[in-house]
Amino acid sequence: MKKVLLLSASPRKKGNTAQLLAECAGVIEENGVEAEVVSLAGKKILSCIACGKCETLGECSQDDGLNEIIEKLKSAQGFIIGTPVYFGTARGALMSALQRIGMVSKSSNDFLSRKVGGPVVVARRGGHTATIQETLMFYLINDMIIAGSTYWNMVFGREAGEVWDDQEGIDTVRRFAANVAWLVDGLY
Repeated sequence: MKKVLLLSASPRKKGNTAQLLAECAGVIEENGVEAEVVSLAGKKILSCIACGKCETLGECSQDDGLNEIIEKLKSAQGFIIGTPVYFGTARGALMSALQRIGMVSKSSNDFLSRKVGGPVVVARRGGHTATIQETLMFYLINDMIIAGSTYWNMVFGREAGEVWDDQEGIDTVRRFAANVAWLVDGLY
């Protein structure tokens, strides 16, 4: 079955980012595509150390749980990331994960190429667009297909549950998720 993997970068298992990705997963499944949300909460994701071992191992040499996520991603046709905005940028653990995922892909037949997806970001007041731009670079350099929506995939909220007060943001993210499912279904 066609599948989209959603990666939540929030350290909070039930925070706004996790809630948004659960909503995305629901929309994707309503559109006939399997969805699985995995979380970085509780994981200590290490930065890439440029050891080059992924070229011979086919996986990252560091053992912090990211290889399990990479294996799930290899068999998925879509990949959505969700992150809270911290000090105007994506959460550091997400960027460390994405850099390592990209390195493993480049050394393993570019398994990210032509996967469908994009980022979803949550912030209290600002930093959304800078974070979207920052995370889009991952998709672009890995030859991925980015789904659009009716606005940028950003939602306002600080305390858990506040994202539901941003109806425009929720509608935008729902449309984005539906577009990801539509593309995955049509391309694969």
